[in-house]
Amino acid sequence: MNSDSPIPILVTGGAGYVGAHACKALAARGYTPVVYDNLSLGHEAAVRWGPLEIGDIADRDRLDAVIARHRPAAVMHFAAFSCVGESVADPGKYYRNNVTGTLSLLEAMRDHGIRGLVFSSTAALYGTPESIPISEDAPKAPISPYGRSKWSAEAMIADVAAAHGLSTAVLRYFNAAGADPDGEIGERHQPETHLIPLALQAITNASPLTVFGDDYPTPDGTCIRDYVHVSDLANAHVLALDQVLAGRVSITLNLGIGYGFSVSEVIAAIERVTGRSVPYDIGPRRDGDPPVLVASVDKAFDLLKWKPRHIELDSIVRTAWAWHQRGQ
Repeated sequence: MNSDSPIPILVTGGAGYVGAHACKALAARGYTPVVYDNLSLGHEAAVRWGPLEIGDIADRDRLDAVIARHRPAAVMHFAAFSCVGESVADPGKYYRNNVTGTLSLLEAMRDHGIRGLVFSSTAALYGTPESIPISEDAPKAPISPYGRSKWSAEAMIADVAAAHGLSTAVLRYFNAAGADPDGEIGERHQPETHLIPLALQAITNASPLTVFGDDYPTPDGTCIRDYVHVSDLANAHVLALDQVLAGRVSITLNLGIGYGFSVSEVIAAIERVTGRSVPYDIGPRRDGDPPVLVASVDKAFDLLKWKPRHIELDSIVRTAWAWHQRGQ
């Protein structure tokens, strides 16, 4: 990458959690991330490595103007709603943004001759898996409107790519966690739904965390998930972009670390790192929560030559705790 002439990349949702970390990784590789975000969930303060263009992916006039101004070589598409419970209560919101909004973006790419796309997808496509670890060709059986909206978006991307010659990387990640090790950006959802920040909030607010079920068929009775550090996710997106720009036509990859940790193990790690007890109550199981979700990651390791750096749970928690303390 020639740092004297950085290549612009349009990053939809680049003011959000994973998107902002991807922008930092892009800038470190000499790209210029052009953030396109309506700031409904993102944070302007997280846009630090390139210009911010405020707009919605469904607004074609605004999208066209931004693309014409910056002439991006490719798109990283993070702009989506992602709360499972909300998607059940308001599915129209999710289909309108995650599906119709993605179609608007794809048509804008077609009309402006942009041929490269890295798409932020999700393990929610797999629903309750038949076997562990979950490979990319496992049956797709999403159990929420959120998961179905992402599955629909993936199908649209494949169809548009075939019709118009797009080069695409679809990245299905498991449980994004942690924060930028340099402390520049981190996780700040409103409302927060992720386990690690919720447990850290329970410590500082002295308000019990709810553990949803302790009677699953796992060693300690709590759900097991594959936690992948957000900076490692960001690096995988940049590696995927390299392949997209090189013309590798179509790849679909899981992103995780290949093994999981239970809710009880996460709580224990948080207590080790912080030196403080996590107050929690045991609640009922949530509908649709599989006992175990762990990725098969051989394909990502092989195709991207990607090696996550933060593979120890304590390392992931340590970055999240440092970011959490900055926000207090």
